Amino acid sequence: MTDPPAALTAEETHTLDMALNLGEAQARAALAALPGARFPQAAARALALGRPHLTLEWTGEPLLLAATHLRLGRPDAALSTLSGLPDTARPALLRARAALQGGAPDALAQATHARILARADGDGGALVAAATLLAEHHLRAGAHHEALRTLAEGLKVAEMTGQPADPHLLAVLAHAQKPLNSRKAAATAAKALDRSEPGSPARVLALLALDRPADAHAQAQRGSLAEAWWEPFTLPPLSAARPPATTPETDGTAADG
Repeated sequence: MTDPPAALTAEETHTLDMALNLGEAQARAALAALPGARFPQAAARALALGRPHLTLEWTGEPLLLAATHLRLGRPDAALSTLSGLPDTARPALLRARAALQGGAPDALAQATHARILARADGDGGALVAAATLLAEHHLRAGAHHEALRTLAEGLKVAEMTGQPADPHLLAVLAHAQKPLNSRKAAATAAKALDRSEPGSPARVLALLALDRPADAHAQAQRGSLAEAWWEPFTLPPLSAARPPATTPETDGTAADG
C-alpha cells in the first residue's frame, strides 16, 4: 500500500493559492519551491482554483487526471484515463460525467449507477456529486421538481456531517428553484457564489442563476471550463408550476446552514 500524498502546510497552501490566482507562471514558480512529495496536493489545488492545464502537468493520478479532462470537456480522454479502474463510486461518477458530456444514450443510467455505488460505499462526497449530476439530467429534461428531490439527498449529507453544502450542488439547486421561487433561487445562488472557487463550475452556474452571464463567461474562460458544464443553463428556463408549500423538496437550502 502506498502512502497518501503529503499534505500541504497552511503556509504552503496560502502561498500556492496566491500564485495560482495570479497566473500559471507564478504558480509554476511556487511549485518549484515545494518538496516533490507535495506535488500531488498542489495538482489538486490547481484544479480546484481553475488551473486545469497545470494539473495535467503536475499529476499522473488517474482520478484527478480524469476530473481535469472533464473540466476541459474531453470525455474520451477522461474515459481513457479511467480505463482499468474498478467500478467503485469515484470512477463511476467520473464515467457518468463523461457520458453526459459525450452524449451517451445511457448517461442517465450511469449517473444513477454512480449514486447507488456512492450509497453502498458510504462515500458522502461522491453521493453529493452524484445527486448534483442527476439533478443536471433532470433539469435538461425540464423536470425541476425531480431535480429538487434528487438534490435533497445531497443536502442531507451536509446536514448529517455538519458541513456546509457543496457549492456546485447549491448552484444547480438555484437553477432548479428559479422557475418556482426566484427570490429563494437568488439566495441559494449567492451562497454558492460565496463558497465557490475561481473558474469552477459552481461559480459559473451561480453567476448564471444570478443573471450575470458576462461574469459567468469570464469565469468560465478564467478556469478553462468547457461549455458542456454551463451551456444548458444559459437557455430560458422551462415553465413549471409552483409546488405546494408542504412539498419537502421546496425547503431547498435548509440543510446548508
